[in-house]
Amino acid sequence: MTAKTDSLEIGVLCYPGAQSAAVHGMTDLFAVANRVAGQLGDHDLPALRVSHWQLEASGQLQVIADTHPGPGHALRALMIPPSLAATPSAELLQAHRVALCALHAQGVVLASVCIGVFLIAGSGLLDGRPACTHWNYAQALSERFPQVRVQGSQPLLDDGDIVTSAGLMAWTDLGLHLIERFVGHGLARETARYLSVEPAPAPLPGALFQPRLEHGDEAVLKVQHWLQGEEARAASLADMARCAGLEPRTFLRRFRAATGLRPTEYAQQVRVGRACRLLEFTRRNVEQIAWGVGYQDPGAFRKVFQRLTGMTPSDYRRRFAVVCG
Repeated sequence: MTAKTDSLEIGVLCYPGAQSAAVHGMTDLFAVANRVAGQLGDHDLPALRVSHWQLEASGQLQVIADTHPGPGHALRALMIPPSLAATPSAELLQAHRVALCALHAQGVVLASVCIGVFLIAGSGLLDGRPACTHWNYAQALSERFPQVRVQGSQPLLDDGDIVTSAGLMAWTDLGLHLIERFVGHGLARETARYLSVEPAPAPLPGALFQPRLEHGDEAVLKVQHWLQGEEARAASLADMARCAGLEPRTFLRRFRAATGLRPTEYAQQVRVGRACRLLEFTRRNVEQIAWGVGYQDPGAFRKVFQRLTGMTPSDYRRRFAVVCG
């Protein structure tokens, strides 16, 4: 990020039962990042603004705390902390559903820690999509929301517009990940070093794609969400234009203006990102993975994969696999 921006706002959802240590710890983490950026002389980086949000009786989310009080809010991400209580009730999930869906539709990244994922799942936004949570709650998440593809082996899963993390104390990892994603790896590394915690690892080739979601074009954002949910399987330009409700030429122009990519290039990035996670965390062979992310021709998949990551799928697995095979 080179252009000077005043602030980059990250919200924290303060729902009944939310772990206070996580709410305030995440706030402190971003304050440390601001201090570290100043000490490093990174004056072109935006200040990280943290706001706390709470659901009011009206059903709207209202700000109850703000590290940089000022007019207006422009959330880039909303973090949903864990809870020391039981899994959230159906009534709590239903109460937050409309507000979370509205933020997601505006391009806000939803990011959860541990059982915070239940609030996202309860909104329906994870239907047909992968997510992770604490191992003790993985079965409960699967049973309550069978359409969510629970990934028990992954500590943190960035799926573009939704990020989920597993451990009860994973708010540190999630906070550093968001700093890396929105501001850069260098600041995330130096913030971890200041806090004397495990530094954020350098992003793997398959995690380098970070989609633009804050562009404000609702029709394009609708297609981006659809591609994430459908894993971009066999999505043609005509399919995407139809989803956007636009004529194909108009859609192509607006999509490129909003995301910086052609629709087919964007879909390839989504597919390859999913393939990378499958190579890292499963024992499926390359052909099965190619078919699973929407390529009928494994040879074509290998070419696209190597072009985007700089290595073959087999080489990627040998270097980065968590589950060998």
